[in-house]
Amino acid sequence: MQIAVLGGGLTGLTAAYHLSGKEHDVTLLEGNESLGGLASGYKEPGWGWYLERTYHHIFSNDRDILSLAEEVGFGGFAFKEPVTAALYEVNPTNNYRTFSVDTPQDFLSFPLLSYPEKIRAGMVVAFLKLSPFLSLYEKRTAEKFLRTSMGDRVWEVLWEELFRKKFGKHAENILASFIWARIKKRTKSLGYPEGGFQEFINFVAEKNKARGVVIKTKTTIERVDKGGGGFLVEGAFFDVVISTLPTPIFLSVFGGELPAPYIKQLSEIKYLNAVNLILETDQPFFEKEYWVNMCDKKAPMMVLVQHTNFIDKKHYNNHHVLYCANYVEKEHPLWSMNGQGVLQYHLPYIQKITKNTQPIIKARVFRAPFAQPLFDREFPSRMPHFETPIKNLFIANLDMTYPYDRGTNYAVKLGKDVAGLV
Repeated sequence: MQIAVLGGGLTGLTAAYHLSGKEHDVTLLEGNESLGGLASGYKEPGWGWYLERTYHHIFSNDRDILSLAEEVGFGGFAFKEPVTAALYEVNPTNNYRTFSVDTPQDFLSFPLLSYPEKIRAGMVVAFLKLSPFLSLYEKRTAEKFLRTSMGDRVWEVLWEELFRKKFGKHAENILASFIWARIKKRTKSLGYPEGGFQEFINFVAEKNKARGVVIKTKTTIERVDKGGGGFLVEGAFFDVVISTLPTPIFLSVFGGELPAPYIKQLSEIKYLNAVNLILETDQPFFEKEYWVNMCDKKAPMMVLVQHTNFIDKKHYNNHHVLYCANYVEKEHPLWSMNGQGVLQYHLPYIQKITKNTQPIIKARVFRAPFAQPLFDREFPSRMPHFETPIKNLFIANLDMTYPYDRGTNYAVKLGKDVAGLV
């Protein structure tokens, strides 16, 4: 069969790879110049490795992406245990401290909760880690579940700002299934591909081409028409179309062919957009921490990620790289302000908490729409599934990772699973 795969992220590349193995004629169409979607990377002069536009790593139990890497012969994933922490203002005189809670020993020494509170919270975390998915998690919000199971103070100290920074005004509406999945999946050991994720993406793309997949970049799909038992895409006829496009873009491309109830179902999914500021400096902002959740209420960002405390700075011209990340609604000033504005929005706070006022070598801003769906009470009934109301039109995108958070492992899994349905 003639199959079109729309979107050149890891979902599309994985789907194309498996379909080409079944001797289908596969064409992959990507709107951007480079492949990779949210995992795509770039290089600055003097860099040996790519850097992702949005921070990425994998967990040691991410079997799908590791299996794909093994299958295609990419042996370059390495694992470490970098320091992850949370930042708090511990007194009114701007005394900021980071606390790691990576291990039970770390958590027991965490000074902002009483010993009984820590024991109770630890028992609930252990239960979530061992628990299968329960219908209970879709009947309660995460806030209600955590307040009830761990106590009000534990919610306020450990969790409230994490949810507020990630989901904004929607924090209290997010389902408990989200926190179950985060705790269930997380491992202390984190992995990263040699050369960066773009290196891995390029490797998979070359394996696709070797199997006969036609890859076309800089090809934006505005509309797909159905007719003659198939689909007309960019002037070519296809028997099957697999869309890995974000759901709102999928609706704009296929809206003329889809039934109204299905359009209404998908169009009611709500999203936040990603804004990432990347700072390149001579000295690190954090000496040892890789990942720092911002639990200070005044923090203007969700997380700070000192990438070069995970991956050696030698790959980036011996410079240090810090991500400063936010999820925002389209009305938020960060979504529309220029790069200098984004820098000035964040930099004074970063310099204050780290006491580091060194000059910035380079600052880059990357934005991604529809980056975070809101896992509220209505989301499970609205999310897309592989098969659409139109025969031989399939959808596989990162909305479908629910209840797990988006990531490269699930992108690979979606691609393999949708290919298995064709």
